[in-house]
Amino acid sequence: MYNSSNLKGVILACVSSAFIGSSFIIKKKGLKRAGVSGARAGVGGYGYLMEPLWWVGMTTMIVGEIANFVAYIYAPAVLVTPLGALSIIVSAVLAHCLLDEKLQKMGMLGCLLCIVGSTVIVLHAPGERSIESVDEIWGLAVQPAFLLYTASVVAVALVLILYCAPRYGQTNIYIYIGICSIIGSLTVMSVKAIGIAIKLTLDGANQFKYFQAWVFAMVSVTCIIIQLNYLNMALDTFNTAVVSPIYYALFTSFTILASAIMFQDYYGQSISNIASELCGFITVLSGTTILHSTREPDQPFITDLYTPLSPKVSWHLQSNGEIWKQRDEDGQPPNCITIVRHDYFN
Repeated sequence: MYNSSNLKGVILACVSSAFIGSSFIIKKKGLKRAGVSGARAGVGGYGYLMEPLWWVGMTTMIVGEIANFVAYIYAPAVLVTPLGALSIIVSAVLAHCLLDEKLQKMGMLGCLLCIVGSTVIVLHAPGERSIESVDEIWGLAVQPAFLLYTASVVAVALVLILYCAPRYGQTNIYIYIGICSIIGSLTVMSVKAIGIAIKLTLDGANQFKYFQAWVFAMVSVTCIIIQLNYLNMALDTFNTAVVSPIYYALFTSFTILASAIMFQDYYGQSISNIASELCGFITVLSGTTILHSTREPDQPFITDLYTPLSPKVSWHLQSNGEIWKQRDEDGQPPNCITIVRHDYFN
């Protein structure tokens, strides 16, 4: 089911993707600059807040998110969210040009698959459900199925934030991105509710007299802050070309699931339309996977240029003719006159 409302949502989603894809690269450059003179965001530093380039990237992202916000008013989340794949194409191309993160030929094929999959999704997406008040959205949000989903998201997020992130966040890319993705699904649902409330208010029916609208607003702000924090940590720790597709895949999957539960997007849809959209989404995921697999990961961050990558053994010839064996952590040998160093890997 395709209509003019969906078309407005598609156009806004494409504009949003262009700005958001650019913001990944600009913020990445800002994070790199900030990391030179202070603690990196990946290890909990906030020096990037003093970096103008990071704020340029943040402004670009805000513009993109505003366009995305409006897109959710006109089109269902199962249509708008998958179109975020276009931001991956933008970020991959700009990373190739500005960050020297090479885009291989197979990566170009991945971009093409993202475009094809997005087109299929657009052509077979369900129409936007007509909602007359925030109270109606609140009724959808307190359904037992969606309450169970929300409780599960909060529980998993707490485990990832309190237990997994401090231990494995620097080595496992799915920790930071997982937090962004599952929290992000709640962000989209609450943002969509706020967007509908604003639209209805502008049409003459004030929705902000209901406390439910303010609950959705508080949920939105809280979730957005959490998302931005852990997305910054992911971008600062891992390669942009790796973060973008994985974040897209997880975020889109959880958002589609949340929207299908809360707004019942697929209710009344034909099997062929549902299957076509699923195939389109799988095609986009395939494209993002190819983009991920053909890009080189970041080199490990080393604070000391003289730190050895492997242990070393030193053999010292003392003045009395005896050979003295020393590991790097040992003290200096007495009466040392020559040194020969050999690497070992055991």
